[in-house]
Amino acid sequence: MLRCRESFITRTPLLFLQAVRFSATCSRTSHRFLHVMPPKRKAISPSPPSKRIKAESPTSPPNDVKSNGAEDSDDIVIDRRFYPAELSIARCAEYTDNKRPRPMAQLNAALSSTAAKRAEIKPGKCVVHWFKRDLRLHDNRALALASNMAHKAGIPLVCMFFVSPQDYEAHVVSPRKVDFELRSLAIVKADLEELGIPLYTTTIEDRTLVPKHVMEKAKAWGAKHVTCNIEYEVDELRRETKLVQSCLKEGIDFNALHDDAVVPPGALKSGSGSQYAVYTPWYKSWAKHLAAHPHLLAASDPPAPNPAEAKEIFREIFALPLPEAPLNKILAKDEKERMASLYPAGEHEAVARLERFVEERISKYKDTRDLPALHNTSILSIHFSAGTLSARAAVRLAQASSPKFKTDLTAGPQGPTVWISEVAWRDFYKHVLCHWPYVCMSKAFKPSTSLIKWDYNPKLFAAWREGRTGFPFVDAAMRQLAHTGWMHNRARMVVASFLAKDLLLDWRLGERYFMLQLVDGDFGSNNGGWGFSASVGVDPQPYFRIFNPLLQSEKFDADGSYIRKWVPELAGVEGKAIHDPYGRGAGAKAKKAGYPPPCVVHKEMREKALQRYKDVLKANP
Repeated sequence: MLRCRESFITRTPLLFLQAVRFSATCSRTSHRFLHVMPPKRKAISPSPPSKRIKAESPTSPPNDVKSNGAEDSDDIVIDRRFYPAELSIARCAEYTDNKRPRPMAQLNAALSSTAAKRAEIKPGKCVVHWFKRDLRLHDNRALALASNMAHKAGIPLVCMFFVSPQDYEAHVVSPRKVDFELRSLAIVKADLEELGIPLYTTTIEDRTLVPKHVMEKAKAWGAKHVTCNIEYEVDELRRETKLVQSCLKEGIDFNALHDDAVVPPGALKSGSGSQYAVYTPWYKSWAKHLAAHPHLLAASDPPAPNPAEAKEIFREIFALPLPEAPLNKILAKDEKERMASLYPAGEHEAVARLERFVEERISKYKDTRDLPALHNTSILSIHFSAGTLSARAAVRLAQASSPKFKTDLTAGPQGPTVWISEVAWRDFYKHVLCHWPYVCMSKAFKPSTSLIKWDYNPKLFAAWREGRTGFPFVDAAMRQLAHTGWMHNRARMVVASFLAKDLLLDWRLGERYFMLQLVDGDFGSNNGGWGFSASVGVDPQPYFRIFNPLLQSEKFDADGSYIRKWVPELAGVEGKAIHDPYGRGAGAKAKKAGYPPPCVVHKEMREKALQRYKDVLKANP
């Protein structure tokens, strides 16, 4: 069964692999839901970047890729500016065998062991909420907790957000996503100001100084309580664990809450008491758990207005301008304008988009989700990724569309039922991150697959990246990504399979390239999607599932509309030849229009891929 459609929503690994250096050629709506929804607000943008900065196109080759001169995939180096050497297969096994503590367990332990002491801390002069990937005021768990504490104590709420260029670089966040986040941040700032709540923002060049800055600002403002929402990647879990402990030494209660995942990682166990590694049984357990714990879907209230004196006390913060995108994530002017047009930012736009989707398209979702030319998916991945919309809100609204959902999220009409299950994929991959943290450390879920011998062919990688492989559906998808920063999920699976199994290129190169391009980049979903497509992830199906790009094209773009939109060279090719112009008599027309012939023979490459996977996986089950 094919998986990860809407959920292939997609941060490459926190311990991400460096790509091999390529040559210059690589180059709708219920009352229950509405009461927690924000009022409409027109999207606004932060201050434009300085004109003196020369923008680098996100489609250009990464300038930080290195090669150690080796040709084997296990010799691809890590970016040593931030991380040590690649994790060994033996070290991965220590996590799997429970011999090494998981970062999520360490954070849970830190919060649990300090709970009593933190509960004794009395309110200070204010309460602080740290925004990260939760850029919304409504249905935000940690923000709601901070507001409630402040309101109860009669003190102000202060919020903060940091721009961290090194984190953007280390986590391979695309310039497009940074731009979307900063545009969303501007809306958060405006909404907070209407409530008299200040938003402190600054750029911190050295990523290791972020925790220190959190503590320094809390102390400077006289705050005794700081909240944030948990991010499930390794770096962030370790950072928050240290903050819980170091803040307590300073008499500050630092509290991190589950918000990004609907069901907290670790809450679901199989019959044997272990973490699920297969989606279908996990999803059944997820739906059953939500039925038994409906509070997990309940919306959190937006923050209450601050006391009137807050505007004077924090006047300097209110006067702060929003930070600009750092130099390493600047968008060219035309690119910035295109992204703003394609993807209006902020939670108000997110709610409007969700409502339109549920009212107009969700009923047909099951039947149309795989057809990229129809635009019938929600395209909410951008908002989930930046936190301008909670996954809970999406599930609640879909749930409200039918009374059958009240007791069972799997029992409603097909369209909403399937969509809820696809949104759940996002939770699934976060559960995977927490239980098998080495997937954040440059290793696949199946660590032994790092032994597969990958080819390193600059011309083939360039052809794939630029949408000039000679396989029209693949090329259409890659050009859509380059122009819009987004790709239909069916197409994501096809191009990912093509890279790994038709071109025999290391899947991690594609994973990283996606993150550098995607406006909706999300590490868990991107990593999970690539793992599925390359048969190295949490997938019970064996390695011999290889997408045939021609058959995928004929099935999911039968009339060629998707191809003709993104590959204008083939606009004049009629009938089924659009899928394979050189193999169906339209080669001369395609060649004249400048479209290349296929760069590989699918049948031949399929056999090579099968043999390479077989050799490694049979020897290392």
